[in-house]
Amino acid sequence: MTDLLPPQLVIDSQMLYFGWVPKDPQAVDCLIPAELKPFDDRRVFINQYVVDREEQSSHLGAYSLTYLGADVTGLDVSDYVPARWWTHYWSSSEPMSEYAAQSGVPIRPNGSTVLEVAGDNLFATTLIANKPIIRTTVEIGREGNDYIRSHLRYITRVGPTLFSGRYPAIGRCAERVRITKLEFLDKSHDVYALAPKDPLEVIWGFYFTKAAFCYPGGFEPLTDNELRSAVGG
Repeated sequence: MTDLLPPQLVIDSQMLYFGWVPKDPQAVDCLIPAELKPFDDRRVFINQYVVDREEQSSHLGAYSLTYLGADVTGLDVSDYVPARWWTHYWSSSEPMSEYAAQSGVPIRPNGSTVLEVAGDNLFATTLIANKPIIRTTVEIGREGNDYIRSHLRYITRVGPTLFSGRYPAIGRCAERVRITKLEFLDKSHDVYALAPKDPLEVIWGFYFTKAAFCYPGGFEPLTDNELRSAVGG
């Protein structure tokens, strides 16, 4: 296997990425380190995406992936993009998982993700050992001409140190996205702590028909001053 060195480039991935308000805000607190500060409503996020072909990535090959976590305050990338803390991460590719783990990503085994488009509907399903555990239902429009361009910032821990990873991304959006249902299918799994309130309250969301990003683009430890400023200390 070719050694995977950062950064790794992915293009033309099909991606559903959105955030919502959880049913149990206190349960989210248990998944966030004390050094970070969540939003008051404990908003969380999911990204379900698929890289269909080997030639869409520099060395990662084809794979599928779902990750989830919580938004945190005080470390914003911009006025519209907060920093995020990963809590769960399932890749169908073992080399991809090993690569991500080097940056402190909380990888989980035996995961896969399937995105299926049927007419104006998208069905995104995350599976563990071939058992569906999360399912999203979305009404979508046709591929549009609008692009989202941003840097994403994910916080991870390697040993005792919190790190900041910056991920440049560009995505071509569907013209319309309406997330109608988000189902957490296994109440016994710890990811159920992120299940949505009823009725579903989606804060933001995109369906990217083609998304490109680097993984990771930059990776550095968070300083004590950054952490104190983030929590208002």
